[in-house]
Amino acid sequence: MKVFIAFDGLCEPFDILPGQTVKGVKQMLKEYFHIQLSDDKQGRRFLELIYAGGILRDEWVLTDAGITLCSTIKCIVKEEEKPALYVYNAVTKERVPIMGNIHLLAATVSKLKSLLSLKCGFPVSVFCLRTLGGKEMYDCNILSDYNLDLGGTVKMDVWDGWKELLNACVHGHKESVQRYLSKYETILRFQQRAALYIAAHFGHLELAEWLQAKGVRADEAVGVHPYREWCRDTDHHDIEKCAVHVAAEKGQLLVIKSFIARNILCLECQNALGQTPLRICIQHGHKDCLLYLIMKTWSVVSFPNVSFPMNIYIKIKKWLYRAQKRVCKVKKWAPQFKTRVGDPVVVDGFTEPKMTSRDLHDIYQDKWRRVMQNSRAHSSQAIVNAVLQLRPNTLRERKAKLSRFPSLNQIGENPVKMRPASESPDINDMFTSGWSPHIPLPPITNTANSRPRNLRTPQASFLLNSSLESFSKYSGRTPRQNAVYFLSLASEFKEKPWLQQLDMARRLARKSVHSL
Repeated sequence: MKVFIAFDGLCEPFDILPGQTVKGVKQMLKEYFHIQLSDDKQGRRFLELIYAGGILRDEWVLTDAGITLCSTIKCIVKEEEKPALYVYNAVTKERVPIMGNIHLLAATVSKLKSLLSLKCGFPVSVFCLRTLGGKEMYDCNILSDYNLDLGGTVKMDVWDGWKELLNACVHGHKESVQRYLSKYETILRFQQRAALYIAAHFGHLELAEWLQAKGVRADEAVGVHPYREWCRDTDHHDIEKCAVHVAAEKGQLLVIKSFIARNILCLECQNALGQTPLRICIQHGHKDCLLYLIMKTWSVVSFPNVSFPMNIYIKIKKWLYRAQKRVCKVKKWAPQFKTRVGDPVVVDGFTEPKMTSRDLHDIYQDKWRRVMQNSRAHSSQAIVNAVLQLRPNTLRERKAKLSRFPSLNQIGENPVKMRPASESPDINDMFTSGWSPHIPLPPITNTANSRPRNLRTPQASFLLNSSLESFSKYSGRTPRQNAVYFLSLASEFKEKPWLQQLDMARRLARKSVHSL
């Protein structure tokens, strides 16, 4: 079969053998046009064949894609830069690529945490980085100190018991976030600030509104965990980042409007670099957010007898807020959520690590195992005696419950079939005798009658079921999912009519079944 290949302004004819794959055609084009391809740690340079607007995969046969005689295929050379590092997110179970080159390995761990925070949306104070060997990576060290290579992988761990909470924040489930919040006040306030940070990153407006109603301020820095309050001054500089800064970085206009509507001080809130949300939007090029912030910054606040420009009004609000905090502190109206004597302290390299991404199930299981060991050591005989005393009563009560029957008044006209006292009643009979439907149920259909005549025999039915099970086992998809998958692939060839796309999907699906 002769086809035409268009490459770099040329259109050359080629003879394609029957059953030749796309990979073989690429190899032929590489030798004919003398194309230099590469695949190393820095990146890769490869060929891509396009037909009817869709990309041809290497394992496909050209005839399966509906390519006919004298068809024209477009060939292009693509260059793809490979990530310098991969970070495994223990919360979402994803590998986050960090783009860069060899110079990234000469950067500090602090810079890598900043890049990762921009990608995954977590504050830098809720996670730490570890090598695959389990060695913790500290902010002041260089990445090359941990023997990392280009394309290597590091792991991101979060505080123990936080996986469920952070996963709920990522998906914006308000009820799940409320369920997994801590019961300790100091940790609760930190978790709420972190949740508002994540909601601003992903644009979860409902979660952000609920957290603000709980008293969390969008212009308040996330800070550090109460266990690490002692090292706040020397910690990562991004701990001073607020939720409104994250919303400005990601261009979440609705979230920014919600923050400013509840707290006008968010307009002049500055991060560790002295940048306001307006300057951050200019830096990242979010035009809609920029226009809204400019309009609010240069607006006028009017009262019945006086009007103030927005910058003067913000200064007055800041002064009133500081005065209110000072009065509350003196009169002890507002609780101070700070670390107190007796609270746990985490010291890097000395104390037991608290950021190992353990879920709540493992933590509660360890606590329960510890309680059981203590109870066995102190009062094992008392527990055994209590169990022996309670066991006959529980058995007697259970037997009495099973021997009870519904009265005739409860079941109406349908009598219960009586059994001897020694024989336990059947639960199904009790329900069927006490309930009679007013609307008759449809008859049970025979699945064998709905099949073709040549598949109604027991042997044919057994072979059909076994073949479907084996197909699902080895392909990982049900027959319906397999059909949907190949229909979606064929729909990428937009220049083809729909019937030709359907025929192509049928051939590809048949080819996948034969290959299994």
